[in-house]
Amino acid sequence: MHRHLRIFPLIAAVVTALVTTASANPDLWKSEWPNTDFSRSSVTDWSEILSGGPPRDGIPAISSPKFRKVASENRINVREPVITVEIKGQTPRAYPIRYLLWHEIVNDVVGGVPVAVTFCPLCNSGMVFDRRVGGKVLDFGVSGKLRNSDMVMYDKQTESWWQQAIGTGIVGANKGKVLKQLPSWMESWGEFKTRNPDALVMDEPDWSRSYGQNPYVSYDSSARPFLFNGEMPPHGIAPLMRVVRVGKRAWPMSRLSSEGEVREAGLVISWASGQASALDTRQIGKGKDVGTVRVRDAKGRDVPHDVMFAFAFHAFFPKGKWMLAK
Repeated sequence: MHRHLRIFPLIAAVVTALVTTASANPDLWKSEWPNTDFSRSSVTDWSEILSGGPPRDGIPAISSPKFRKVASENRINVREPVITVEIKGQTPRAYPIRYLLWHEIVNDVVGGVPVAVTFCPLCNSGMVFDRRVGGKVLDFGVSGKLRNSDMVMYDKQTESWWQQAIGTGIVGANKGKVLKQLPSWMESWGEFKTRNPDALVMDEPDWSRSYGQNPYVSYDSSARPFLFNGEMPPHGIAPLMRVVRVGKRAWPMSRLSSEGEVREAGLVISWASGQASALDTRQIGKGKDVGTVRVRDAKGRDVPHDVMFAFAFHAFFPKGKWMLAK
């Protein structure tokens, strides 16, 4: 269902209410998830778990992706966003959002490090995790469930559920386990290939999808998030304003784009124009300019962070600190 956002508000409200009612009892999911230990859960209100429409693996995660040299890739618009992974001693890799919009998770291995490159369109949350937990490598898939509009992932080894926005196991044998987030960032394809002309870019997956097109047209201009019943963010911040989250702090993108660079909390956060929103126009490359953010520490090292919508930050970090303009 969350692939088709052009739905009348009244219909959306009715659908949300029906889904909420039907999803409040985990017993209803046990036939679909017979190997998930529902007795182990940090979820106190099961009505928070909604069906996003597609069933488990209805949005197919990618494993063992193929790559090509940057110089040989000519299908991607220079303004389109990619998630960049640069591990010391390894060739930098770009994972285009044009593919992650349709697959949401890529299971890969970079220099011996098993990684999960993740992107939740409804929260604009794009993070890269180390897939090793307790000495075991996990393979992640898309459960088809949402919580606070954020993707619920699952691992195929134990079928535990994981909250993508916080990288934490919420249901099953891995409840309470936390994935290590790796430094990564979202930038334009043009920025990536200019800086890394000899790097690698994920090749187009072998699926029949409208790659390069955005199935969530005008979503980040919406007044309210889709399939979300929680509290709106404080301080008059628009629910779908992008914020840069580092730990439990959030910097509104409106402040960063105005100031260009912010030095606070031991961080240097910079903003530069040139990256298109993947959640605006039908053609991703024509989306409005949302800019590229880099987060570094005082020594210039990249810091794990997320660029998510304000409503999602408030939902998962209700006591978080808002870093507003001084």
